[in-house]
Amino acid sequence: MENLERRIARWIMGHHRRWWFLVFTPLVVLMLATGIRNLEFAGNYRVFFSEDNPQLQAFDELEKTYTQDDNIIFLLIPENDQVFTRETLAAVQDLTKAAWKIPYSLRVDSLTNFQHTEARGDKLIVRSLVGNPEELSEEAIERIRKIALAEPLLVGKLLPKTAKVTLVNVAVQMPRQNEAREIPEVVAAARRIVDDIAFLYPHLKIRLSGMVFMNHAFSVAAMDDLSLLMFVSLGVMVVVLVLLLRNIWGLFATLLVITLSILVSLGIGGYLGIPFTPPSASAPLIILTVALANSVHILVIFYQGLTPGAKKAGREVAMQESLRLNLQPIFLTSLTTTIGFLTLNLSEVPPFRDMGNFVVIGITSSFILSVTFLPALMTLLPARERPMNWESAMMNHLAGFVVRHRGRLFGSMVGITLVLIAFIPQNELNDVFVHYLDERVEFRQDTDILNEHLGGLYRIDYPLDSGKANGIHDPDFLRDIDAFAKWLREQPEVIHINTITDTLKRLNKNLHGDDSAWNKLPNTRDMAAQYLLLYEIALPYGLDLNNQINVNKSATRLGATIRVLSTKEILALDRRAREWLEKNTRIQPTEGTSPTMMFTHIGARNARAMIGATTLALVLISLILVVALRSVKIGLVSMIPNLIPAAMAFGLWGIWVGEIGLALSVVTSMTLGIVVDDTIHFLSKYRRARQERNATPEEAAHYAFSRAGMPLIITTLVLVVGFLVLTLSSFYPNSGMGLMTALILAFALIADFLLLPPLLIRIKA
Repeated sequence: MENLERRIARWIMGHHRRWWFLVFTPLVVLMLATGIRNLEFAGNYRVFFSEDNPQLQAFDELEKTYTQDDNIIFLLIPENDQVFTRETLAAVQDLTKAAWKIPYSLRVDSLTNFQHTEARGDKLIVRSLVGNPEELSEEAIERIRKIALAEPLLVGKLLPKTAKVTLVNVAVQMPRQNEAREIPEVVAAARRIVDDIAFLYPHLKIRLSGMVFMNHAFSVAAMDDLSLLMFVSLGVMVVVLVLLLRNIWGLFATLLVITLSILVSLGIGGYLGIPFTPPSASAPLIILTVALANSVHILVIFYQGLTPGAKKAGREVAMQESLRLNLQPIFLTSLTTTIGFLTLNLSEVPPFRDMGNFVVIGITSSFILSVTFLPALMTLLPARERPMNWESAMMNHLAGFVVRHRGRLFGSMVGITLVLIAFIPQNELNDVFVHYLDERVEFRQDTDILNEHLGGLYRIDYPLDSGKANGIHDPDFLRDIDAFAKWLREQPEVIHINTITDTLKRLNKNLHGDDSAWNKLPNTRDMAAQYLLLYEIALPYGLDLNNQINVNKSATRLGATIRVLSTKEILALDRRAREWLEKNTRIQPTEGTSPTMMFTHIGARNARAMIGATTLALVLISLILVVALRSVKIGLVSMIPNLIPAAMAFGLWGIWVGEIGLALSVVTSMTLGIVVDDTIHFLSKYRRARQERNATPEEAAHYAFSRAGMPLIITTLVLVVGFLVLTLSSFYPNSGMGLMTALILAFALIADFLLLPPLLIRIKA
C-alpha cells in the first residue's frame, strides 16, 4: 500500500501533469458551473413531502374535491380594540373589495361580506352582514355586533369573542406552474393592499399570515442563508485558518479549492435538475465547512515537511511526502463522508435528499481538487517552514497524559457516555411548522399574534362521506356530523369548527320566522335539500359552498381550527376524534388531513427511514474501515468512538432542549461519515507507526498524536465553527441541524483523543 501511495504521489507531482491540473481544472470547473443557471428555487411547504407521502396524497384529494387551501390572512388590529366601529368596518369592507383583485384569488371571507340570512315573511333574505359602514347608526352597529358574536361561523374564525381584532381570509388558487414567480406576485399584491389600507385608516395595524406568506418566508429564509450566512461562514473560516495555518498563500489555495468545489456542486446540481429548497440551501455552507478538512490535512503535513529556506524542489518533496501520508486517509474520509450524505436519499423528505446530493458532489470535487489542483498550486506559491514547536509540545503533553491515564480516561468516558445516553429518551419528536422560522422573521411575529387572538394556521380537516349521492341531505348523516362537531368543540385543543350543519340550523331557524326554537337540523331529507338550494341560489359569486360540499353532494368537509400543539398532542387529538366517530356515528372514520397533519406525521416517518439509513451507513463504513485497515478487530472497534458522539449529543439535547424535529432526524446518518474522518486519520498514523516503525501501542499513540493531532484539532475547530454559523439561520431546521452537528463533531474529537487511544492500547491493536 505504501508503494502504491508513493507512486500515486509521484505521478500527481509530475512536472507536466501539474501544469495540466493548473490550466485545465479551472476550465472544467467553469464549464460545469454553467449549470447554476438551471437551478430553480422551490419554497412551497409541499417540497417537504414526496409524491408517495400518504398525508400529501390525502390532502391533494381533499383540495381536488373542494378547493385549494393556500391562503392569505389579513389580521386587522384597531388601536381602540373595537372592531365594531364605522371606521374599522369601512376598512374591512375596503380591504375585502381590494383582496378580490389579488392574483389568483378564489374567495374572500370577511366580517363585512359574511352572508347573513334572515326571514321576511315567507322569503329568505341572504345578504352581506355589513352594507355601507359610513351610514350605519350606533343602533345598527350594535345589531351587527350581536349578530356576529352569536354566529358560530364567525366567532373563532374571523372574529374572537372579545371582538378586539378581525381577519380577512383570501383563498388563493395558484397555477403552481412557476411558484418562484407566482408566490412573490401574490405577496407583493397583498402588501400593496396593506399599504393602501394603512394609509387610509391609520388607526389600524395590519398583520399578514397564511400559507402563501409561509411559503414566501421559507424562500426568503433560504436565500438569506445562502447569501448572508455564506459570507459569515467564509469570514469565520478565514480568521480561523489565518490563526492556525499562519500562511496567507495556504489560505488562498484552500479557499480557492472550496470555491471551485461549491461551483461544481451547484453546476452539476443544476444540470441534474436538483431543486434549491430551504434545507438544501445550506449545502454550500456544509461543503465549505466539510471540504476544508482535506486541504488542511495536506497543508499541515506539507508545512511540517518544509526545510528552512526551502526552494521549489524542497516544496515538491514536502508536498509529495504529504500526499503519500494523506492520500489513503483523505480518500477514505471523503468516501465515508460521501456515504453518510448519500444515505440521506433514504429520507422521507425530498429537500434532505437534495441537500445530501449537493454535498456529495461537492465533497467528491473537493477530494479530486485537493489531491491534484492544490498540490500543483502550492508548489508554485511561496511557502516557508512553519515552526510548530508549541503545537508539537502540546500534542506530546496530550499524548503523554492520555497514555499515562488511559485506564481512568477509558472508565470516565464510558461513564459519561452512559449517563448522557440515559437522557436520550427525554427527547420528544415534535414539529411545529410555524416555528420553523424564528422570532426575527416578520411572518413568525405576525403569525404568533394571529395565534394569540384566533389561531389560524393549525387546522385539521375531516372529509366526511355519506357513501351516496346527495347523502348530505340525509338527516341521520347530518345529525352524526353535528354530534361530531359538538364533541370537537368540547375538546380543549379546538378553537373553531366550520361545518355545514351550522348553516343548515341557521336556515331552519330563518325559515321558521327566526324562532330560536328551530335552531336545529331539518327533520327531512327534502327540507335539507330545499334549504341548501335556496341558500346557494342567493349566494353571490365566489362565496358558494364548494369549499364545504363536493360536487355530487355525497360528502362534506368539517374543519377544526386548533391551538398550536405539539406533534404528540395533535396525533392524540386526531386519534380521539377517529375513535369517537367510529363508536358514536355511522360515518367511516378517516384520518384528518391538512398541512398541519402532514407536518405532524413527517417527523416520525423520516425518523423511521433514517434509522435504516444510519444502519446502512454504519455497515458500509465499518466494512470500508475493516478493508482499509486490514484488520477486522481494529475496523470494528474503531466504530465505538464514532457511534458514541451522536449518542452523547442526543443525550445532552435531551437535558437541554428535549425536542427533536424534522431536521435532527437526519443528523446521525449525515454526521456518521464526518465523525469517522478523525478516527481514520488517527488510525492511519497509528497503524503506520505500528507497521513501519515497529512501535509499541503506546509509542504508536504518541506518533499518531504528533502527526494527526494538530490537523484534527484544526479541522474539528473549523467544522464546529462552520456548523455553528448555521445556528444563525432564521430557518430552524437548518439552525437546529447546525447546532446538533457541531455538538456531535466536538464530542467526536473528544472521543478520538480520550477514548480511542486507550481502547487501542487495551486491545494491543
